[in-house]
Amino acid sequence: MAATSVEIGYRESREITRREAKNFYYAFLTLPQERRRAIYVAYAFCRYCDDAVDTAESVDQKTATLQSLHASLSDAYTGRSNDPLFLALADVADRHDIPEEYFKQVIHGVESDLTKVRYQDFEELRTYCYQVASVVGLICLQIFGYKDDSAREHAIDLGLAMQLTNIARDIQEDLELGRIYLPQDEIARFGYSEEALEAGIVNESFINLMRFQAQRARGYFDSGFKLLPYLSPRSRACPAVMGQLYSKVLQRIEEAKFDVFQHRISLSKTEKLRVTAQTWFTSMLPSSPR
Repeated sequence: MAATSVEIGYRESREITRREAKNFYYAFLTLPQERRRAIYVAYAFCRYCDDAVDTAESVDQKTATLQSLHASLSDAYTGRSNDPLFLALADVADRHDIPEEYFKQVIHGVESDLTKVRYQDFEELRTYCYQVASVVGLICLQIFGYKDDSAREHAIDLGLAMQLTNIARDIQEDLELGRIYLPQDEIARFGYSEEALEAGIVNESFINLMRFQAQRARGYFDSGFKLLPYLSPRSRACPAVMGQLYSKVLQRIEEAKFDVFQHRISLSKTEKLRVTAQTWFTSMLPSSPR
């Protein structure tokens, strides 16, 4: 029997996730099949958005691609799409009551990367992190299902923690793209400079600046992990694993004394599997320990 367009979309999403998801893929494996399929679709959409701004095309071409994504998203929500991936997205949105605005926010977030390459203060940065990470957490929360609206704030904070970890880890890669996500006022407050950052200078000022960033991320992790009791045992392992994997990356950054210029800090496949297995087990316990 031939697969429907929706099923083709689900399969495409699974392949995109398997190929690109890295840390996330291990966490997604802990979900029941129907929720896992839905998460794959959400991830594939976010991957489309990220790829639209990280290509070698001109800004005009990237903008046009994002506008096309806006149109495809609108078609999905109004029943006019014939694209398999967006048909699958429409199916996921209907099954899990996901507002279109969440997906729009993701597009707006990556779109800002085309024009905004510096952030004056943390409030500006937090808005960006909310759009590209916390809203993704809210999409996932709809798929997980939850007991209380209080879960939303913790999902937002877990997204912030993970994105702040990304920013700390990817300083060198972002510099190569002309982007600096560390807040400008904090760079100045700790006696560091943009010129020193571009030169990859790791001195006392830089370490103090990065320690402050790490402490902020830890605060958001503390709040984010409080999400788990609001979820069913079969759903909570996924955000628990995602949070722990990123928390471990942050720990590695701290252990490297914040020298993120020499090489990209990451976990090995074996480490990811070990964290996944340990966190999966502990997340199933009634007390949902962190």
